[in-house]
Amino acid sequence: MSDAAAMWGNAPWERVAPTLAAIHERLVEALEPRAGERWLDVGTGTGAVAVRAARAGATVTGVDIAPALIETARRVAGDEGLAIRFDVGDAQALPYPDASFDVVSSAQGVVFAPDHTAAARELGRVCRPGGRLGMTAWRAGEAGDELSAIVDGFASSPSPGPRPGLWGEEAHARELLGDAFELEFIPETWIQAGESGEEIWQLLTTASPPFKELADNLEATRRQELHAAWVEFYERHRGPDGIRVPHGYVVILGRRRA
Repeated sequence: MSDAAAMWGNAPWERVAPTLAAIHERLVEALEPRAGERWLDVGTGTGAVAVRAARAGATVTGVDIAPALIETARRVAGDEGLAIRFDVGDAQALPYPDASFDVVSSAQGVVFAPDHTAAARELGRVCRPGGRLGMTAWRAGEAGDELSAIVDGFASSPSPGPRPGLWGEEAHARELLGDAFELEFIPETWIQAGESGEEIWQLLTTASPPFKELADNLEATRRQELHAAWVEFYERHRGPDGIRVPHGYVVILGRRRA
């Protein structure tokens, strides 16, 4: 098992996925699923987008690098009685024939593949001519940038490859995808909510694999420093209804060129 697969399987992501429901719903809405369409969800995680597409009648396959996430996705879909195929696979080398899907989606998933060029090539390869692409990526912005700076200050080493946030920059995404797809970029905002900074810290450091790995790998004093900085950041975004932090993201829509 690769280091990435092990990391993404090291926490119960299904506890975090519901907090991102607005993003998942926005992406599926934008792709307008139709009954019987062949739909591939890349970096499916615990299957949030795949489940929504299947509910709409699409014939769905979800793929993720982490076997533990795929196991959970199968259980979640099974509990709803949805016939979704879930495979373990790498977004940089998808295990499917050329032009085998009508729709290809990815909600903050494929952006984590270290080789952006390979991942983008695979998205185009498996989408049929005239088919649709839909993905989401974080946009640069004040709150998100500040939080990223806090996290980066405690990371022992940078992640391999270009940073995932580059996908949120239109010029970068066009360079990767523009030869294969006619593209549209729709800016959106997701509101991260919680009762307190402490609640968000506890959720993400126990159930979000990247944050859990970061916190677990810090020695005690550095972990306490990260904890304090994290909670202080979120408490500065407290309002009458609790913590509300706006994070910009972009919906990238594409039509596969002939």
